[in-house]
Amino acid sequence: MENELFERAPIPKAYMKMALPVVMGMIVTLVYNLVDTYFIALTGNTNLIAGISICAPLFTLLLAIGDIFGIGGSSVISRILGMHNADEARKKSTFCFYASMITGLIFTVVMLVMKKQVLMLLGATDKTYEYAGQYYFWLILGSTFIIFSLVPSNLLRAEGMSLESMTGSVIGTVVNIILDPIFIFALGLGAAGAAIATIIGYIVTCSYFVYVIRKKSKALSMDLKLLSLDAATFASVFAIGLPSSITNLMQTIGITLTNRFLQPYGDDSIAIMGIVLKIVNIALLVIVGLAFGGQPLIGYNYGAQLKKRLRKIIGFGMAVTGGTGLVFLIVLSVFANGIISKFLSDPEMIRIGVSMLRWQLLGAPLMGICLTAIVSFQSTGKASGAFILSACRQGIVFLPVIFILSAAMGFDGVIRAQFVSDIVTTVVALILFKAFLWKDILDQDAAKLKV
Repeated sequence: MENELFERAPIPKAYMKMALPVVMGMIVTLVYNLVDTYFIALTGNTNLIAGISICAPLFTLLLAIGDIFGIGGSSVISRILGMHNADEARKKSTFCFYASMITGLIFTVVMLVMKKQVLMLLGATDKTYEYAGQYYFWLILGSTFIIFSLVPSNLLRAEGMSLESMTGSVIGTVVNIILDPIFIFALGLGAAGAAIATIIGYIVTCSYFVYVIRKKSKALSMDLKLLSLDAATFASVFAIGLPSSITNLMQTIGITLTNRFLQPYGDDSIAIMGIVLKIVNIALLVIVGLAFGGQPLIGYNYGAQLKKRLRKIIGFGMAVTGGTGLVFLIVLSVFANGIISKFLSDPEMIRIGVSMLRWQLLGAPLMGICLTAIVSFQSTGKASGAFILSACRQGIVFLPVIFILSAAMGFDGVIRAQFVSDIVTTVVALILFKAFLWKDILDQDAAKLKV
């Protein structure tokens, strides 16, 4: 364990050393997502684009399930390593690995059986069902690999192996990018080809992670002899993992709600929003990478009772994520027309896309602050705070907001709903953070001084 990095290195250096590999891995994934969208857009078939956009919430759902064991396990293991207990960390990691595999297999069977019902719930129409169904089948068939990949990706960072975590993501994404045009165009598989290329990329990623765990890791293990299914292990991982997964699950619900509210305005509006959300992910995933990159530092220092350092780490994290969100808001808004034009050619569709993009980006700086607060709650084992904030942005808050704004403003209300939700969620985040987490850190410092 890199105690020097976690306990004594300058905070900006330590934070960025942990966070930058996460961000780089996400940037590579973003490149893939944009290339994937570009290749699909080249077909000129808006029904195909809309069909794949309809399945976007499914991918987010898979990430949410993976986060139960990935982020939940990472939080627990970070704190255990802060207590210098590597043996217990290996036991917890074994549980996370195998539990994610079993969950993935169960999910695959259930979702294949319920294919038609799920697609109709997501908003598939007669025109888009065929394309959505092709993408859905292959995505669900390989869902175990997607779910499992999130676990070593997060757990390796808890051990300080951010570079290896990033490398795994990069390798799979490069494979994805190479295979995309081959399967979509050369083999003529269209939507199914895009999904198959994605799954093969994840299989490569998972293979690399297994190799790293077996050959390089000192704090993680896949040895079945260490597997423990005791109640304490379940509780410790799920207490943080479930609230964490709510973030992605709420994103799934948010995208589904947006698509459903856009449905009266035609399939073209859903297709445009699908492209816009891919672009917004440039900001979102970089901010997520910066926020979650600091998770091992927060968890380790909380476990090691280094409270003063912990406060500085959290403050630095909020400044970095909020500032990065502001930069993305300015840059992508200025170049919005040129960016959207790369994916669409119709002037009216470009105009709508630019408006959608700018409204979606307005909440980026606020999102950075909220994500850092969520990560801080997760890393310190405070499940209730993490759950409330995770459920707010695209669930508890977003649902009434989109209902009210769509009724009051129609189409404009639908595309502005996310920004209004971000404002409300940020206020809630700051109130919870000050009332619970910050107070707890100060109280523990005071208790140490009395002793």
